[in-house]
Amino acid sequence: MNCSRRRFLATSAFAALGASAASAVRPKHKYIDIHTHLYFTRLVGAKGLLEWMDAHDVERAVIQPLVSPESAPTLHPLQTNDAALDAARAHPDRLIAFCCLDPRVTVDPTATKTFPTRQGHVAGTKGLIDILKRYKDAGARGLGEHKVGLPFDHPQMMQLYEACDTLELPILFHLDDLRGIDTVGLPRLENALKAFPKLPLIGHACGFWSSISGDATKEDFGRYPKVPRPITPGGALDRLMDAYPNLYGDLSEPGGAIALTRDPAFAREFVLRHADRLLFGSDYLAPGQEIPQFDILAAMNLPDDVQYKIHRGNAIRLLKLGIT
Repeated sequence: MNCSRRRFLATSAFAALGASAASAVRPKHKYIDIHTHLYFTRLVGAKGLLEWMDAHDVERAVIQPLVSPESAPTLHPLQTNDAALDAARAHPDRLIAFCCLDPRVTVDPTATKTFPTRQGHVAGTKGLIDILKRYKDAGARGLGEHKVGLPFDHPQMMQLYEACDTLELPILFHLDDLRGIDTVGLPRLENALKAFPKLPLIGHACGFWSSISGDATKEDFGRYPKVPRPITPGGALDRLMDAYPNLYGDLSEPGGAIALTRDPAFAREFVLRHADRLLFGSDYLAPGQEIPQFDILAAMNLPDDVQYKIHRGNAIRLLKLGIT
């Protein structure tokens, strides 16, 4: 499988965790899902999302718009910021809107001599702040899904991070070899973490989650392995989470599921070590989609306080939801 959004079929490691038994257990702490969509290649919509949430003990869900040309096979009206904000306004106790902004909408200051700013448009960080503030004032609680075909620390990407830092908007980002581009060891992500130490950055996708292992390769950033290797200690994620308290992990989609199942013993210890920084996510985007994370987490038999943090507590704190 390449690093795209595809229906994830449970791996043999997942089966070894006893998922079928875990699936019958109702969670003590209902989920806050940090990563859902109203549309990807099939219609979900607010009604479909709420029905899925009711069936899976998901109390609230964050809707992630998609606006960049690299982010989805086709851009659809239900992928817009307005669609996310409208759904959250209609269901304020269930749905939470993020907003999305491609940093290329403003002019890179390094190129202003060649491409002057058009009349009425403001270049750089100030222009991004002006745009994002309107979305925040309309109800957006973060930025995402940040999935742009630029290096993760490209100057225009860093301007967007500065704008989000100014407005206190956490960012949920996609990282692989095509979108939010980085390399083995995640040096570009580290540049952003270092530059904006108070800005929460929530990572997902195969480049991010393959970095749980010390033997991550360039090829791992572009596809999900058919037969995942055991995890080698010394991965970039452990190092960066230890060094930067603003780095978080979104456990959604195949990347999160594979990270939690390719080496169950290591994964459980990783979850315990970084319980304050991991968030439940599904990347729900199509009716009938299988979400193995429910069963994977249940089968881990985590302590109650860790379950609470991952299921909902960390999201409540990050998004300042004012609930328990």
